[in-house]
Formats: sequence, C-alpha cells, structure tokens
Amino acid sequence: MHKHVEWDDPGDRSVLDYYADHPDDYRPPQRGSILSASYRGFTVRVRVEARVEETNIGEVVALIADDNGRRQQAAGDLALGDTVRLPDAYRALEPRHPGEAEESEESDEPQD
Repeated sequence: MHKHVEWDDPGDRSVLDYYADHPDDYRPPQRGSILSASYRGFTVRVRVEARVEETNIGEVVALIADDNGRRQQAAGDLALGDTVRLPDAYRALEPRHPGEAEESEESDEPQD
C-alpha cells in the first residue's frame, strides 16, 4: 500500500524545469534511481521500485531537514521505509543542506 503524500511545490528547484532547459542531459528514472522531493521543510529521498507513466513508486530512504541538514526517522506522517508515489512534477533539486559534506564543485549535474 502506498502512503498518500501531499508533496510541496518544487518552485524554482523543479527537476522538470531544469531538464526543459537541458533536454540532452535527461535520463528517465528507473528501478534503483534515487529521486528527491520537498515535504514540509524536508528533503525526501525516494528509491524507485517502479515507474508508471510519469509517477515513480518507491521507498523513502532519507528525510533531511532543510534548515540544519539533520537526518530524521520521520517527518509529520512520513517515515523511513514508507512506500510512496512521487510524480515527476513534484521532483525537486536538492538544496545544500548545512552540515552535509561539500559536493564536488566540478560536477554541473544537479542532485535530484
């Protein structure tokens, strides 16, 4: 059973908007891909188990607080291990979380 999630609008961090400007870089998610979305002030990472049309179905593998970069077991009614549906329209590029290791400056590819 999938947990219903009211994802936050990705706004200027929209993955779809980014790839609209960079179509040659786009690769559709597949089983095992890790995708990100925003939910109530958290970055949620989802490991894709299946894809139906433009919706990804998978397990929540990380919940990271946007304000301090801390990982948590749960946020609101969402918890690690929950199976969720993540429509492509709600995928979001990840912000830099305070306290997380700095990523390589050489890569221009977004983390989503």
